[in-house]
Amino acid sequence: MIWWWWILPAVVGGLGLILVLSSLGGLFRGRFFSGLLGATAGGAALFAASVAAMAGLNIQTYGRLTYERPVATLQLKQLGPQYFEATVTQPAMGENHPATSTVYPLHGDEWRVEAQVLKWKPWANVLGLDSQYRLDRLSGRYQSIEQEINGVRSVHSLRPVEDVGPLPWRIDVWDTARKYRKWVDPVDTLYGGAAYMPMAEGARYEVWLTQSGLIARPANAQAREASAGGWTEVR
Repeated sequence: MIWWWWILPAVVGGLGLILVLSSLGGLFRGRFFSGLLGATAGGAALFAASVAAMAGLNIQTYGRLTYERPVATLQLKQLGPQYFEATVTQPAMGENHPATSTVYPLHGDEWRVEAQVLKWKPWANVLGLDSQYRLDRLSGRYQSIEQEINGVRSVHSLRPVEDVGPLPWRIDVWDTARKYRKWVDPVDTLYGGAAYMPMAEGARYEVWLTQSGLIARPANAQAREASAGGWTEVR
């Protein structure tokens, strides 16, 4: 958040308000010229602060409503027909959740990452609240419906170890916001989102969270080639 767009107008507006109030006191005490001059200067400062604040608010809409951040990187290695090894790297999220890199076996033609997403209303985005997420699952996906029904499945949890399993003293933001949503006005929606892309030897992908959900982008030539011109089953 661009705090200067809020701090500077607040300081200028505060000084302007003090000047207006002191000048009004001077007017009541008979100092008409100095009081009028001070009130005019204070009013001008308040007006300038208001204009700056509105401009800052407008700038925030361009920054916050299109904000994206990376949530995972996948590096793929093919071990056999429709069988891959995916190295998933997640960035650090504070001191309690350092960066992690874990290897998962996947069967199928495509990988799929699922996440729980908490999306705020646009006015809350402007104030600095960005969409929140928690990666939930990684799975393999077949293009053929028949294979999806009968083929070898591979599903892995992406949640931190301490988040797996309920604890009586832990507060789950997702469940709490969903339960009390009608009293939590800034929450726009809570939903499960997913992104999937084709698997290929040496392909690397980046998964990003936007204000509208998860997206995936090819990060090297192998990934771009695999996802260009239509996807084909991996043999």
